Amino acid sequence: MSAGVFSEHGLFVCFEGGEGAGKSTQSLLLRDWLVERGHTVLLTFEPGDTEVGKELRRIVLDPATGELSDRTEALLYAADKAEHVDHVVLPALERGEVVITDRYVDSTLAYQGAGRTLDVGEVEAVARWATGDLRPHLTVVLDLAPEAGLDRFTGRDRIEGQSLEFHQRVRQGFLDLAAADPDHYVVLDARAAVEEIATAIQERLAPLLEGR
Repeated sequence: MSAGVFSEHGLFVCFEGGEGAGKSTQSLLLRDWLVERGHTVLLTFEPGDTEVGKELRRIVLDPATGELSDRTEALLYAADKAEHVDHVVLPALERGEVVITDRYVDSTLAYQGAGRTLDVGEVEAVARWATGDLRPHLTVVLDLAPEAGLDRFTGRDRIEGQSLEFHQRVRQGFLDLAAADPDHYVVLDARAAVEEIATAIQERLAPLLEGR
C-alpha cells in the first residue's frame, strides 16, 4: 500500500476503537477545545453522515438485516466512506477546517478485515480506493478490552452483537494499525479519566495545529 494522501488544507483527525470506548465523548471535547481556540471544526461520523450513508448504516447495523456475506458488508461500509469523503470530509478540509470523524477506514480494516477474518490487504485496497487514499493527520485509538466496552450497552446492534472473539480480533486490529504507523497514531487507555484522555489528545494535536 502507498503512504497515503494527507490534505494540505485543514486538519483531519480520526477517533477509532472498539465498542463503548468513549469516542463520541472525546470527539465532542476535542471540538469544544478547538472552537475555544478559534478553529472552525466539523464533527462527523461513520457510517451514516450522508443521505446515502443513513440507509447504508441501517443495513449494516440493524439486527433485522441478519446475515450478510462478509464481503458484502465490507463493500457497504466502503460505499459509505466514498460518499462521506466526497461530500463531507474533503469539502471541509478544502475550506481549511478541522475535521473530526468518529470512525474511518481503520474501522473497516479492524472489523471487516481482522474481525471477519477477511484478507486485510484486500479490504484495505477497497477502502483506500473508496476514500481516494485520504489519511487522517492523526488517529486517536481509544483502547478498551471488549468485555468492558460491551457491558456499557443494554441493547446491541448487529455489529455489537458479534462474539467476544470477534471483538477481541477487532481490538488487536486497531493496535496493529497504530503500531505500524506511530507518527500518525496515538493509543490511549480508555479506562483513564475522561479529562486525562482529553488532555493527552490536546497535547498530541497541538504541534499539528501550529501554522494552521
